[in-house]
Amino acid sequence: MEGDLIIGRGQRSAIATLVERTSRFVVLVALRGGHKAPSVRDALIAALRSQPASLRKTLTWDRGRELFWHEQISAATGTEIFFGDTHSPWQRGTNENTDGLLRQYFPKHTDLNEHDARVLARVARELNRRPRLVLDERTPQEVMRDCRATAAHL
Repeated sequence: MEGDLIIGRGQRSAIATLVERTSRFVVLVALRGGHKAPSVRDALIAALRSQPASLRKTLTWDRGRELFWHEQISAATGTEIFFGDTHSPWQRGTNENTDGLLRQYFPKHTDLNEHDARVLARVARELNRRPRLVLDERTPQEVMRDCRATAAHL
């Protein structure tokens, strides 16, 4: 998986984004407690635990301070966390692309706290049902379903 934050107006609100690399399946995580390290830690632990273990083996993040407690996230979820090199967004290209798509729903300089968990779930559902050229016109939801079926048979 790859992860990041999209930041709202005045850096006072944020949404965490998790994207599974193979399927491009998106999980959006509300950060009601702000985007400081303890809030991000708690929100990511809950979000990662909701994913099958086979799909959350690794998480690549940028070098933001919000993942200061990455060791606690790893211990609680079994997810190994890697950090991209500074000024190297291509190392998390799937997430960078997804963040661009998300800005269609959540423009820069808006208050992201205005969007509750239902709105985030709706946006994730829309993105996960959107055919992608990189997936041979399949949707992330279709590819994720196949990934989960394959994982269940291993």
